[in-house]
Amino acid sequence: MIRSHHDQGLSLLTIDRPDKANSLTAALLRDLHAGVEEARRRKARALVLTGTGRVFSAGADLTEAQTGTLATAPEWEALSGALASLPCLTIAALNGTLAGGAFGMALACDIRLAVPGARFFYPVMRLGFLPQPNDPARLVRLVGSSRARMILLGGARIDAAEALAWGLVDRILPEADLHAAALALAADALAATPAHVAAIKAMHGPI
Repeated sequence: MIRSHHDQGLSLLTIDRPDKANSLTAALLRDLHAGVEEARRRKARALVLTGTGRVFSAGADLTEAQTGTLATAPEWEALSGALASLPCLTIAALNGTLAGGAFGMALACDIRLAVPGARFFYPVMRLGFLPQPNDPARLVRLVGSSRARMILLGGARIDAAEALAWGLVDRILPEADLHAAALALAADALAATPAHVAAIKAMHGPI
């Protein structure tokens, strides 16, 4: 399930399916998208996206992916596009490994925090799928062209330390501190007006 909480300018979206490594079905992707749009409707000044358990998200739910077209469903790109276009601060608080299509959500956020045990991989080459349309460009902007190719073409699996060195994540934090660190980064935005947050974000250009 997806837990959504919206209060005093902060939107918190939590993927809560730890027994399935927070893998996502088409319905859950739509629920996440609805949570993002609710944040937009409420003029949220900050949004935090996280998960429960030891995996942020393993990507597509394998059962649904094997019986349909989930791996290439438009819901993935719609969700990441909605996140990227939010006029507020967006923080991915990665409580664990980030894999497959779930990459798009994190790449579309302004800031990425991760726990030390997180691993990162996007196995589209091995699985025979194309990445989401905007993911390669977003990945290149963060880590550079060669490292993006290592991930997408070479199937590289990188750990949290390497992800930090590459610029894929911005800070590594103990699991117990992850939520508080995300809220601390959101504090200035939450104290500002939605228009001011949107203006400063717009100065950075598209995600």
